[in-house]
Formats: sequence, C-alpha cells, structure tokens
Amino acid sequence: MSETHRHYQAHSHDQPHSHEQHDGPQPQAEDAVYGPEPRLHARPADTPKLLTVRPAGGLSGDMFLAGLAALAELSPEELDALTAELGVPALRGAARLTARFRSGIAGVGCRVLLPHEHEHRTLDDILDLIAASGLPDDAKTLSSRAFRILAEAGVHGIVPEAVAFHEVGALDSILDICLTCRLFALLRPDRLICAPLPLGDGVVRCAHGLLPAPAPAVLRMLSGIPVRGFSGYGETVTPTALCLLLALGAEFGPWPEMIVEKNCIAYGTKTFPNAPNGAVWAIGRPAL
Repeated sequence: MSETHRHYQAHSHDQPHSHEQHDGPQPQAEDAVYGPEPRLHARPADTPKLLTVRPAGGLSGDMFLAGLAALAELSPEELDALTAELGVPALRGAARLTARFRSGIAGVGCRVLLPHEHEHRTLDDILDLIAASGLPDDAKTLSSRAFRILAEAGVHGIVPEAVAFHEVGALDSILDICLTCRLFALLRPDRLICAPLPLGDGVVRCAHGLLPAPAPAVLRMLSGIPVRGFSGYGETVTPTALCLLLALGAEFGPWPEMIVEKNCIAYGTKTFPNAPNGAVWAIGRPAL
C-alpha cells in the first residue's frame, strides 16, 4: 500500500476510554477481563497466515487494539509487558481488554485509563519517542509509518514535519497506534484483508469544533479505498484506524478463502442505535 495518504485528527472513538457502554442482558460484569481459552492451532512455518477484519459498525484505534490483542490471546500481564516496551511511564498498565456487549452479544473492548494530557507534539517528537522505545524494529517501523501517513495529510497546508498533533498527540492515541503495531508484528500475518469501510452522515467533534462526517483527515486518506453507506449517524471510521490500515498494508475485499482458527468481535465505546456495532476479526490459514 502506498504511503501517499495523509494527516490525522483523532475524534470520538479515539478519546480516552474511561466509560463503558452496553445494552441487552449482561451475563458477566462489563469490565471483566477478557481471556479466551484455546490457543491458535500450530501450523507449518511456511504456511501463510491470513488476518481479516470486517468492520460492520466502523473501526477505531481502540477496536483495532482490542481485536488484535484478543486474537493474540494475551494475559493482562503479557499485555502490560508489551505496553512497557513503549518506555512511557504513564502508559504502564493503562490498557485492559474487557468483556463488552451489544444487543446481548458478547465481544471484547479495550478500556484505557490515562491521565489527561493536552500536549501538542510534532511528527519528530513522536518519531523520537518511537525510536527511543523498546519496541522491536518491525513494530517501530510500522508505528512510524502510521504517524507519517497522518502527518502527510496536509490538512493545515504545511509540511508534515511542522504538523502539530493535537488529539493524536495524546497518550491514548500513541498507545493505540504503537501497541496495535506491536501486536500486528507479534501475530505476523502475511496478509490483512479488510471489508469496504462503512461511512455515515452526521458530524464529528474535534479540536476544530464540529465538522461533517467523515472528518477531513479521513477524507484525505480515503483515496483508492472501497467504502459503503452506513445506517448509523456520526463518525464510524476514525483517522487512527484508517492510518493503521494503510500503514499495515491492508487489502480491501470480501472474506478470503481461509480456515478460521481464531475469531472475535471487537466493540468500541460508541453505540449506534438501530445499526450494526463492532468489527469481526478472524485469523487463520488459506483454504486448500
């Protein structure tokens, strides 16, 4: 996937996630730690691994993180250890997978509890943070690529290096992007296949006030991306999620022919009444 896609503005899905939303019957506590039992089946080392996401109700940075962490089947301690690699004390222990429900259907969400931060960072600030972290080289490369894609959007009409990241400069967005890239590097899929992105009408709220949906940053990164209409109102795909899809080299199309080995539903903190919610994730190997 070309890296000619640009800029960011993080919006509703990518704000600090201190409150959970749910509906329908609740078979267990909303903040119960999610922990699937079976491990991925062993496969020959040379067998390709396929990862697909079907974002029926949209996609956000926290949904990306939750879906990959669930597929990796990490314990809370293992997730904390990966987070600690970022080398940012405020992020240690900040992310937790939780059971989350929509219309009585269980899925997984990511609860992030962080101190409030209103710091603007330049692209170089964030790239320096990534370079100084303890992330493996492949995760550093993916994380840096994602932030460059955001900066190159050119929404403010200035060179990428001079872009001041507002919401995306916040700790939760750095966590979403860098930890998602770390999990992707851990899972090591050979291909990432995403369904056409659902886009709704309405408005989004960001540092610049109320803007029409999709947000300008999303619009600038949509060139060449398949989309479809969505019956819900408001933002469905966030800039953080879209830059991750581009940075990770996502293909767009129908379900691949695959043997599913592990799957989950990831929900964000936003609920769309009378519309589908969440994104289905599956990992496996090509069907024979």
